[in-house]
Amino acid sequence: MTGRYELSDQRWEMIKDIVSQPQTMGRPRRDDRQMLNGILWILCSGAQWRDLPERYGPWKTVYQRFRQWRDDGTFDQILAHLHIRLCEDGNMDLDTWMVDSTSMRATRSASGAGKKGDW
Repeated sequence: MTGRYELSDQRWEMIKDIVSQPQTMGRPRRDDRQMLNGILWILCSGAQWRDLPERYGPWKTVYQRFRQWRDDGTFDQILAHLHIRLCEDGNMDLDTWMVDSTSMRATRSASGAGKKGDW
């Protein structure tokens, strides 16, 4: 059984080849699935990196792996792979696109106006 925000075995198998590249030399890496689950926990929970539960390993290691995968395009490859798979399975309608937005109230100074009472 997987925990909250963690990948199931079936979902891990879909992206394992992209995320978990064979290592030829150097010190053994921490488990890629554990690192990805830690990244997903942070992104889904909205917590700070320092609040990462210990079961995912040191927060600095998880953060470093997040930055590495972000910078080297691993996340882009995962999204492209999943996009292709959804299209092949007929689960994505390419004629319908939806954008989600959030409205936030801004202060007067956010638009360049002065603070209240500044004339």
